[in-house]
Amino acid sequence: MNVAELPSQESWNSTITFTDSGRIQAVMKVGHLRMFSKQQETLIDGYQHVDFYNPSEIKTTTLTSLRGKVNDASKDLYAFENVVAKNDSGTQLESEMLMWRNKDQKIVTDKFVTITTPTEKIQGYGFESDQHLQNYIIHKPVYVTTSDSLR
Repeated sequence: MNVAELPSQESWNSTITFTDSGRIQAVMKVGHLRMFSKQQETLIDGYQHVDFYNPSEIKTTTLTSLRGKVNDASKDLYAFENVVAKNDSGTQLESEMLMWRNKDQKIVTDKFVTITTPTEKIQGYGFESDQHLQNYIIHKPVYVTTSDSLR
């Protein structure tokens, strides 16, 4: 085994807090993480649970997945496998891969997504939203249904 391929740090059942100017942006809990200093990335497996906060530091959205990755230079967060994001208004997003882009705090993917709200269900490819899942776009919708109540 090449020493350069080993993680510089490894941890189980860890919590990572993302802040900007002292304000909490997100809190991530993970089952297992491996940090690679040279590559500037952290790999996550076991589970990933991320709570996103608004500028008043109130939790607005939760994201869960089986695996993930953090680009330690940009602080971008990736979620893979059984990805579910749900906001405090009941909007739920499902996909196999999402990225939280730190610089503008957007959730994006070019993969297939399903978004379900209390009144609509939309499926399609390509997605972009604020981190609170309030203002979103599906770039190539393939299915839309509306109702007074889907839940």
